[in-house]
Amino acid sequence: MALRFIYLTGMALLLGLFLAVSLPAKAQENAADTVQIVGFGDSLMAGYQLAQTDGFTAQLQTALSEAGYKTAVANAGVSGDTSSGGLARLDWSVPDEAQLVILELGANDALRGISPELTEKNLDQMLARLKERGIPVLLAGMIAPPNMGADYAAKFNPLYQKLADKYQVRLYPFFLDGVAADKKLLLEDGMHPNPQGVKVMVANILPDVKAMLDQESIDLN
Repeated sequence: MALRFIYLTGMALLLGLFLAVSLPAKAQENAADTVQIVGFGDSLMAGYQLAQTDGFTAQLQTALSEAGYKTAVANAGVSGDTSSGGLARLDWSVPDEAQLVILELGANDALRGISPELTEKNLDQMLARLKERGIPVLLAGMIAPPNMGADYAAKFNPLYQKLADKYQVRLYPFFLDGVAADKKLLLEDGMHPNPQGVKVMVANILPDVKAMLDQESIDLN
């Protein structure tokens, strides 16, 4: 009886030791299987005046999960950020573990009438730095507001395609496609998307994100 008790106690201790070692390892394995995505941008990425679960990165992660992708989508959006602000914080806002960056900046540049040449220069440097670090980029483009005039738009609007061609990155031409100017999908300020507007944005960009995740360079396991 005593031997049986000792045997069972020993087995229980071994089982406990096995679980203590194997469970953290399994958790690490699951973490390694998860693709790390960073949404880097301004208020459109940050989720201005929205609940955390209603913002772009949260809704994108939900959509990807429903599509069968294991991802963690980090929100590195800062309301009011310009391309200059983004460039200044890029290195510490995007960790080395990032496997995909959705780069969305330039809207505030256009709203403030910042020189398109400066916007292009800043985005160029960001793309160069991310390329040096070996991090794939989905570039989200922007369109200048009509009140900035045709001359400004002629310089601003093409810069995203120009940079996408230069760095051979995938371009999503207009981040607010299907949402801009639709009052039903915008907050009262007429500029930022409401939760339903974000849902439309996510649905529209999702094929591009999935296409990048399906590339051989990003291991989904």
